[in-house]
Amino acid sequence: MIITAEKIPSYDIAYIRKKGPYGYGNAEVMEELKSWANANNLLCEDAIILGIAWDDPSTTKPCECRYDSCIVIKKDFITVDSNICRGIIDGGKYAVVKILHTAEDIKKAWEEIFPELLKQDIKLDMTRPVIERYADKMLKNNYCEICAPIK
Repeated sequence: MIITAEKIPSYDIAYIRKKGPYGYGNAEVMEELKSWANANNLLCEDAIILGIAWDDPSTTKPCECRYDSCIVIKKDFITVDSNICRGIIDGGKYAVVKILHTAEDIKKAWEEIFPELLKQDIKLDMTRPVIERYADKMLKNNYCEICAPIK
C-alpha cells in the first residue's frame, strides 16, 4: 500500500445522507446524488465526488451509522432540492491511498489503511472524517482514493 501525504483544501459540498449499515446502500445513495448532480450540470471534467462514513461501525450500532454522498460545489451554487443538504468539509493534511475503483479493492483498502498508518507511526486526526474521493479524471482510469485525516 502506497500512502502519500496531501494538503486537501476545505470543500463546499452538496450531499445526501444515508443512515444505516455501511455497504450496498452507500452505492444507492451515491447513484441518487450523481443523478441529481447530472441534472444540475455538476458532473463535469473537474467534478469531485466524496463518500464520507462518519461513524466507526465497531463502536456505533449499524442502524446509527451515517454515510454522506457528496459533490464539491462552488460557494455561490444555489441548491433548490429539499433532498440535498449543504455543508463544508474542513481541509488539512491527509494520508491518501490510490486504489482501484472496485467494491473489493475499496473494502480491502478500508481494512488495511488504518493498520498501515499505525505501522508507519502516522497519527490520525479524529476531528475530521475519512473521505473516499472520486475525481472524474481518476474514475475514467478506474481509480479512486481513500483520504485519512492526519496530524
